[in-house]
Amino acid sequence: MSKQEKTVHDVEEYFQERGPTVTFSNLHYCVQEKRFCCKRGPEKCILKDVRLLDVIAGRKDPAGLRQGKVLVDGKVVTSDLRLSSAYVVQDDILMGTLSVRENLLFSANLRLSPKHHSSADKKSRVDAIIQDLGLTDCADTKIGTEFLRGVSGGERKRCSIGMELITSPSLLFLDEPTTGLDSNTANCIISLLHNLTRRGKTVIFSIHQPRYSIFRQFDHLTLMHKGEVVYAGAADHALEYFTNLGYHIEPFNNPADFFMDITNGEAKSTLKTLTAESTNSLATKYRESQLCQSVLEELDHVNQSIADGAKGQNKAADYATSFLYQIRVVCGRTVLNTLRNPQTSYGQLALNIFFAVLVGLIYFQMPLTLPEALQNRSGAFFFLIINMVFGNLSAVELFINERAIFIHENSSGYYRTSVYFLSKIFADLIPNRIIPIFLFSAIAYYMMGLNPGFVSFLCFALTMSLVSLAGVGLAFLVSASVSTFAMANILIALPFVFMMVFGGYLVNLNAMLNWLSWLKWISIFRYGLNAAFINELSGQLFYSSTTVIPGEVFLKAQDIDYSAWGFWQNEVALLGITLVCMFLSYVQLRRINRWK
Repeated sequence: MSKQEKTVHDVEEYFQERGPTVTFSNLHYCVQEKRFCCKRGPEKCILKDVRLLDVIAGRKDPAGLRQGKVLVDGKVVTSDLRLSSAYVVQDDILMGTLSVRENLLFSANLRLSPKHHSSADKKSRVDAIIQDLGLTDCADTKIGTEFLRGVSGGERKRCSIGMELITSPSLLFLDEPTTGLDSNTANCIISLLHNLTRRGKTVIFSIHQPRYSIFRQFDHLTLMHKGEVVYAGAADHALEYFTNLGYHIEPFNNPADFFMDITNGEAKSTLKTLTAESTNSLATKYRESQLCQSVLEELDHVNQSIADGAKGQNKAADYATSFLYQIRVVCGRTVLNTLRNPQTSYGQLALNIFFAVLVGLIYFQMPLTLPEALQNRSGAFFFLIINMVFGNLSAVELFINERAIFIHENSSGYYRTSVYFLSKIFADLIPNRIIPIFLFSAIAYYMMGLNPGFVSFLCFALTMSLVSLAGVGLAFLVSASVSTFAMANILIALPFVFMMVFGGYLVNLNAMLNWLSWLKWISIFRYGLNAAFINELSGQLFYSSTTVIPGEVFLKAQDIDYSAWGFWQNEVALLGITLVCMFLSYVQLRRINRWK
């Protein structure tokens, strides 16, 4: 066997157990360039006969794969690979209000089946990971946010790696795992990954200019330049390969730096067929080499062997935990995050109490004498509805703040999209919407001297709650549809203004143009105002000099149906708007682009 053929088999000698076999060939991947105003530009080919990490891990849009295929144990890679593998992203995406231990335990709870791992097992595994990654000193320190000082950058990186190692995955991808780490920590991380490969794990990662103590631990090396492979084979044979091409390393030079000099055209070859001006000839030279042909032949042999042994073993990948279990874990983290970052909840509560007192003082104990009785009640209700709708603009941040975390965790198979959606809804609606609204209603209702009946108060509180929830639902829909606050504020303001205009208070809806009048059917303001008027004026008597006028007269003049169903149809409409917006929000979450 020649030296070049031997490089294909060298890696196997190191392994006591074999991990999943990942094979790929002739990959051509293209991306669609974007131009102004979302216009599509020309396609740009970023891979030519190459193995880009995101493509191998199934994190790139498969529509861009023009040629080639990626196989894991003889099976074509799909998005289901995320459920059976682990991927450490370059940017550390962690929940900043949780400690290192809490983040690791969150990953363990969701990705280790409770049927096979008890709570004690999960905690012991978390402790072991903390020990292996050198995180003992900061285990109970919060990760940190823009407002909260936390762990260092290196500790964040190690925590990110730990969240993926917690499942002891058989296949692990890492995107530049040493970025942001000091040389000693980086060496420790690579040593840990090296030890994993000796226990039957397959580890694939990208890295830039590693030091020699890291480079010498590599089994297989792939060098790329401008989207093409210039070398792929055993790491300890790379120097010999380039030496045969006329490149000579200087004494005491780091091989990794030497290879960078070659691919960048800074190193000179003594062969006339290779020039510094044409680094593409390196890729051509590799494709024409005996090494490349031997590797391709071995890949075909491995694929055939695996395919023969894997027949009848197809098993669909699934989440490690059930839907209800995921709900409990994700809800717990969301509540904990809210408790440790309570500014929004406190602000929402304070705002509602302030406006309740303000409205109560402005419209304090409204009389039943005309005309001020109707004028004040109309103004009060309009002001209340505006506050209920526009006071919930903070809801637009719900899915924007944690968009990166959701995309990463959902793409990595932590939980279902529906679990995240329901957890955020429950954790936001109760502390930030329901409780403040009932306090608002209790304060404002009795200060204004509205209908003293308790049932009337409950109907009033229900109306305010549904108006608020309808506004929140629309805010959630916008939040799930865009990725920036600027765009969200623009999109949420427009429908609110249109709904206010067509609410029936600023414009007589009966006198509107026919082709515009349909907008009243989607106006939160209209349904909220109608329900408030019916609840207050039905059965109420007003006085003008010596004349007694029932409230139903004014409802009839405004063409408002004041029957029992007349009131509840407005509540049903508000509930319908809320549910439709919530459903569309969930659809938008599912449509978020998760491809890298």
